Amino acid sequence: VLSLLGVVPFLLHREPPPTAAARPAPVSARRFLAGLGFDPRRHPDLGWAWLTRFLINLSNALVLLYLLYFLRDRVGHPDPEQGVFVLTVVNAALLLATVVVSGVRSDRTARRKPYVLWSGVLMGAATLMLAGWQTWPAAIVAAALLGIGFGVFTSVDFALMTEVLPDAAARGKDLGVINVANSLPQVLAPAVAAPVVTHLGGYTSLFLVSGLLALAGALLVHRIRGVA
Repeated sequence: VLSLLGVVPFLLHREPPPTAAARPAPVSARRFLAGLGFDPRRHPDLGWAWLTRFLINLSNALVLLYLLYFLRDRVGHPDPEQGVFVLTVVNAALLLATVVVSGVRSDRTARRKPYVLWSGVLMGAATLMLAGWQTWPAAIVAAALLGIGFGVFTSVDFALMTEVLPDAAARGKDLGVINVANSLPQVLAPAVAAPVVTHLGGYTSLFLVSGLLALAGALLVHRIRGVA
């Protein structure tokens, strides 16, 4: 229902059709496929921003993927499903509390990179904490810190992304490429997490990998030169 309601404004707002002179030239399949990506050598800021977002989203996906089993197998929570619900509420509440505030603050200071850096560091620290402190109180603290970190990151990193888009005429395509950094980690997370949990040290190793990915993504934001 919400998806349908979201389409209504676009259905009601009709723009006049373009004139013959303004119609774009036909696009061949080869030209279309060639335009789907971007060259990070020509646009390094966009490349580093994409990689930053990809790594932090992958880190977050790894934590969420095995949360139910972590509570059941390592924490020993009596009701793991209820535990996941509680952690989700804590995480979502703090995410919503920080996403707007951090965006406004970032706009007022005209700074992007410090917010992305420290939000990634906070997420990495929260995940690394779970590698060494695998208890129910630790899970609550980590959920809170991850909510704060991801709220700040989600808001400010999106603003940063819009400032590194290289071509005004291709912003729709570039935003689509950026969205791959959101969706691809959701696909890769199971392939990364399964062998780590099964063969490479279990949940401790999983949280170590997740924390290091978040820290790497946070530090790479310094490679972006065109944004403060």
